[in-house]
Amino acid sequence: MFQGVQHAGVGVGDMDIALEFWQNKIGFKRVLFDYTGRVPGLSQITHTENTQARMVMLQHENTTRLGPGFVKLVQRLDGDGPPPLPPGIGYGEIGLAEVCLHVRDVYSCFDELVNAKGCEPLMQPLDAAVPPDDITLQIGYIADPWRGKIELIDWTGLHSSAIKSPRMEGVNHVAFGVSDMQQTRDFYKILGFDDLIFESEEFFEPMAPWYQPGRLLPGHHMTLTMGNVGAGIEPVRLNPLYEDCRGEWGHVGPMEFAVGVDDLDAAIEVLAANGIEMHSEPQSLDVGVAEFKYVYFTDPDNQFVALAENLRL
Repeated sequence: MFQGVQHAGVGVGDMDIALEFWQNKIGFKRVLFDYTGRVPGLSQITHTENTQARMVMLQHENTTRLGPGFVKLVQRLDGDGPPPLPPGIGYGEIGLAEVCLHVRDVYSCFDELVNAKGCEPLMQPLDAAVPPDDITLQIGYIADPWRGKIELIDWTGLHSSAIKSPRMEGVNHVAFGVSDMQQTRDFYKILGFDDLIFESEEFFEPMAPWYQPGRLLPGHHMTLTMGNVGAGIEPVRLNPLYEDCRGEWGHVGPMEFAVGVDDLDAAIEVLAANGIEMHSEPQSLDVGVAEFKYVYFTDPDNQFVALAENLRL
């Protein structure tokens, strides 16, 4: 029923700039829908009955098993427009921290993005291995046009096919800070995230520059859990906790994610049976080429998350 992360929601300040970045630089070239208008079902989150936005759902040209997820770009059109990036700059602060894309050969893709396409680097590529099974990977970070974090990861220890040429792929996982790791894992297990890829309690030193100068660096408790189809989730617990970086819906940078389902009503029933309440009735939005069906709920840290029925294009 629950099929992992279907898409990551990324707030943008200007859709034309965002599309140039995500389509032409990153490779999310296929437009699944492009909608402008009222977005219902958000009144408990945005505190208005008339949330207006342009939303563009994009699929990568190289969608794979390790990079299956879409990206939904959101530009708020109501109120004062797109809210700013929340003030914290660290990794693992409460709220959505990053969107992670799977790539083949992080070093080459990073070099092309930074040196040929002008993307801002946030972390130089490096090789690592994660416990408990020492799965190998390559990792690097760039920024989107509003300094939202985009991780590039090559799970060299998970994919078996030889790299034929460097390339970007779709969303591999989203990362978000939590206050209680066990509570979060128990909660998301209900939504099908039960395949643990790694768990680490070591501070990842290359991220040190992201934290406030002069403040004690936090401990990192990180896990990566996959569902059975879509992208995964990476909850992070900092010790001590840093800033609460949950921003408004539509703030620039990574701001939400949606779990894909085949049957929205049936999925809601499962969550209701587990005491998880929805923010509204199920919504069905005519996006021109299909009906976009969704509903929002909150996780244990009041991070807004969506269920989204798979698009029938």
